[in-house]
Order: sequence, then structure tokens, then C-alpha cells
Amino acid sequence: MIVNELVTGYLASLAHDIPPELEKLRVWAREEHVPIIRDDMLEFIRFLLLKEKPKTILEIGTAVGFSALFMHSVLPEAQITTVEKVEMRLREARKNLAGSGIELLEGDALEVLGKLDGTYDLIFLDAAKGQYGNFLPDCKRLLAPGGLMLTDNVLLEGSIAKSRFGVERRDRTIHERMREFLHELTHTDGYVTVIVPVGDGAALTYKQ
Repeated sequence: MIVNELVTGYLASLAHDIPPELEKLRVWAREEHVPIIRDDMLEFIRFLLLKEKPKTILEIGTAVGFSALFMHSVLPEAQITTVEKVEMRLREARKNLAGSGIELLEGDALEVLGKLDGTYDLIFLDAAKGQYGNFLPDCKRLLAPGGLMLTDNVLLEGSIAKSRFGVERRDRTIHERMREFLHELTHTDGYVTVIVPVGDGAALTYKQ
């Protein structure tokens, strides 16, 4: 946790309720140890959606569909496309997204993104952390001018601030890749990025 637990607990007490069917899915996901977005990130996304009102949203990393369904509940008029490759997750996502109007694209995101054209007003990147840098070229191409990209879990539980020798050997590759990804996000002409210590850290990128 990158923010004091007492603070996050207080902020959670201020959060909005989510629809009962989503609450049921959230409870199930936690019991099954399925990674879904944290409660404070839900509030951050809610704010962005209601402020920006994107017409088209691309999510990379569906898992079981919780975050896509949450975005749909906040902004039902938006066209949402979500990408997932893990069959175990897809089995649940297919059921959860059925009848929602959300487009589920199945397959490796690197391949799926390369086949997409057009642009999206909001891209939510929440997939394999070590692959963020590989997704970035297509994310830049697909993000509409004036659009936002929200990238989740960029602070790696706070370990991103450590040197590579300060993290476990098994974590050094993802640590190095995330640092490279964040450096590119914050040092690319035509894009403005702010890192926000919400959830496990979020990068919010604006395409000028």
C-alpha cells in the first residue's frame, strides 16, 4: 500500500455505492483472488468519466469485466471496448459482459491493438505490468488528440521508488520496465503525464 491505511479507510467511507450486481461481482472477485481495481481508483475513474464524458473507451485488461461494467454504469452512453487474453478470465468475462453492449475482444493485446483503427477518447491500461512499454506505441496511435490515457498500478506498491538493487531479484525486470515506461510517458513531446498516488499509483496522460 502506497498511502497510509488509515487515510485510505477514511476515503473509502466517502465513496459512492456501486450497483448491487457490481458489488456482488466485487465480493466474488476478492474471494477468488481475482485482481480488480481498488476502491479509491473507482472514485478516480468515476470523476474522470463524469468530467470528460468520453464517447469511446478502450480498456486493455478485462479480467472478469468488473472495471468495464463499472465504467458502463457511470457512463452508459459511452462505447466501451475491452481486451483480454487469459482464457480463465475470459470464461467469467463472457458471462459478466453478456447483454451489456460492451465489446469484448479476445486475444493477446499486442496483436489485437495492432489491428484496431480509429481513435478512443479514453484508454484504460490495466494489464500485464511488464508489457506496458510494449503496449505504448499502439496506445499513442489509438488515443484521440485531447484524449486521456489512464494507466493503473504504476508504483508497484511503492517499490518503484527504490533502486533496482533495493527490490527482490525476481522483481527487477518488471521494476526496470515500469521505470522505463514512466520515463517515456513523462518525457514524450505532445503528451503531458501526471503520476497520482491513488490505489497502487496511476499515470494520467493527456495527448495534446
